[in-house]
Amino acid sequence: MSTARVFSGAQPTGELHIGNYLGAIRNWVTMMHEPGLECTYAIVDAHAITMPHDPKELRERTLRLAHDLMALGVDPKRCTLFIQSEVPEHTELAWYLAAVTPMGDLSRMTQFKDKSDNAEFISSALFTYPTLMAADILLHQATLVPVGDDQLQHLELARETVRRFNHRFKKNVFSEPKPRLSRAKRIMGTDGNGKMSKSKNNSISIFDTSEAFWKKLKGAFTDPQRLKMTDPGRPALCNIFAMHEAMSPPATVEEVRSNCEGGKWGCMDCKKVVFDNFETELVPLRKKREEISLADVNAALDEGRDKARGVASKTIRDVRSVMGLGR
Repeated sequence: MSTARVFSGAQPTGELHIGNYLGAIRNWVTMMHEPGLECTYAIVDAHAITMPHDPKELRERTLRLAHDLMALGVDPKRCTLFIQSEVPEHTELAWYLAAVTPMGDLSRMTQFKDKSDNAEFISSALFTYPTLMAADILLHQATLVPVGDDQLQHLELARETVRRFNHRFKKNVFSEPKPRLSRAKRIMGTDGNGKMSKSKNNSISIFDTSEAFWKKLKGAFTDPQRLKMTDPGRPALCNIFAMHEAMSPPATVEEVRSNCEGGKWGCMDCKKVVFDNFETELVPLRKKREEISLADVNAALDEGRDKARGVASKTIRDVRSVMGLGR
C-alpha cells in the first residue's frame, strides 16, 4: 500500500474549544489511525507572532496545546508531533519560497484582508503568512492536507507554489498536496455571531468543568424564530443541531430533527441531549489530561522535533541544491 504524507498545524492561540475539536482535532486522530497515512502535526507558534503577542503567554500556550492534543488522542507514537519554531527549516524554506511567490497572489488572500482591516499595526509577516504555511506543508513533503473551507485558498497557493518552483528550477522537488475537506459543519459561536472564538467570548472550552460547559451551552444562541416550544424549528439553521450532527448517533440526530421541526421539543431539550453526548466523549478525555505529565509532553515534543528535522533537512538540501545555494 502506498503511503500518503499528511501535514496539519494548529496555532497556540488559547484554550481549545469544541469548534476546534469537532472541526479539526478529531479528524487528526481519525487520520492517524487510517492505514496508508503518515501523519505530521505541528504547533505552529511562528504563525502566532504575526500579530502583537506576549512572549511568556505564547510559550505557555504552546506547551498547553501540546498537552491538550495528547489528551485528545494525538498519540506521538502514531504520528510526529512537534513545535514549528524548533524546526528552523520551516522559516528557511518560507524565505526560499517567497522568491517564487508573486505579491499579487498574497494580496488576494482573504485572511490578510480580514485580519488587517482596521488594525493599527500590520506586520509584513501577516502579509507573507501564506508563504510560511506553504513551507510548513512542502517541507514535510505532504501529499494530503486536512482543511476546512476557509483554508482552501491558502492550500491552493501552496499547490501553485509547487508548480512554479518545479517549473522554474526544472526538477520535481515537491509534489502537489491535495486537500481533504472536513465533513464536520463549522460550529458557530454561542452568541450566534460568526465563528467560535475565545477572543470573542463566545466559545465553550473542551476542558471546562461539566458545570461551566453546561452553563455556556445552556445560554447558546439557537433559531431566533422559535419563540415558543410549539413553534416549528429549522434544524439546518441551528448551531445546536450542527453540534448534534457532529456528536450524536444518527438515530438521535433524526429524533432531534423530527422533534424540532414538529415543535415537540424546545431548544433546551435539544441542548440537554447534546450535552449528555458531549459528556460521554469529553469526560474521559479530561481525566486523561490529568494523567499526562509535563515530562511526558516534553519528551514527546523532543522526539517529534528530531523526527521532523530528519525529513526537513533532506528537503532543504534538495531545495538549496536546485536553487544554487551554498557550495
